Amino acid sequence: MHWNNPKLHTPEYRKIWLACDDHRESLGTFLELRGFLREVTAFGAIS
Repeated sequence: MHWNNPKLHTPEYRKIWLACDDHRESLGTFLELRGFLREVTAFGAIS
């Protein structure tokens, strides 16, 4: 999950969190509700 806090980070800055299938939905919801989630990619797709 690629995310940033727009109050703290520039628009192009991204933090990356990994989540297993069991926690992907709850973590994604947590980030989305705060307006932080930018993109979700598969683990092997991160370059």
